[in-house]
Amino acid sequence: MPHIDYYFGVLSPWSYLAGLRMEEIAARHGASVTYKPVDMPQLFDRTGGIRRENRAPQRLAYTAQDLPRWAAKLQMPLHSAPRFRGANAAPAAYAIIAAQVAGGGDVGGLVHGLMSAVWVEDRDISDDTVIEEKLSAHGFDPKIAFSALLTGAEIYSRNLQQAVDAGAFGSPFYIVTDSDQRFWGQDHLGFLDEHLATLA
Repeated sequence: MPHIDYYFGVLSPWSYLAGLRMEEIAARHGASVTYKPVDMPQLFDRTGGIRRENRAPQRLAYTAQDLPRWAAKLQMPLHSAPRFRGANAAPAAYAIIAAQVAGGGDVGGLVHGLMSAVWVEDRDISDDTVIEEKLSAHGFDPKIAFSALLTGAEIYSRNLQQAVDAGAFGSPFYIVTDSDQRFWGQDHLGFLDEHLATLA
């Protein structure tokens, strides 16, 4: 069975625009998935990227045009200037990690639900109420993020080093561990699909 390590930032608009396509691709090919939320600013610092606040205005202006284009193409709602884009990502990342460890619910749905909270609902995913609501909506005990806080923090830190070691540098980033094939960006999901087909 092929396996995908999925590295992402919970505040990434591009990971939001990936929707649940990766999950559909994985299911089609019988692939398992490990969700690895990462502190993206630190990943940028360690892999030659540029934090958003330090990017040239030309790059920011292009992204401001490109995000709505992709949202329209994918027929996905998108709030292009959400109020909480700069929220603390750690609490939501810890919740995802705790949910994955606990099992029993829909981790992919939880990930997309938290991203949708930012990019569609214009909500703060560092808020305990939002996190608990999304956990419950996707089949998890809403308190697990807080009961497993230390574990979440440890794994979140470990994910960063693993991302660097594995060659990830952006979000979303998919690595098929069986073949060490890497796919950066929601626009490369088609290539991921085609590659998994070759492993059947």
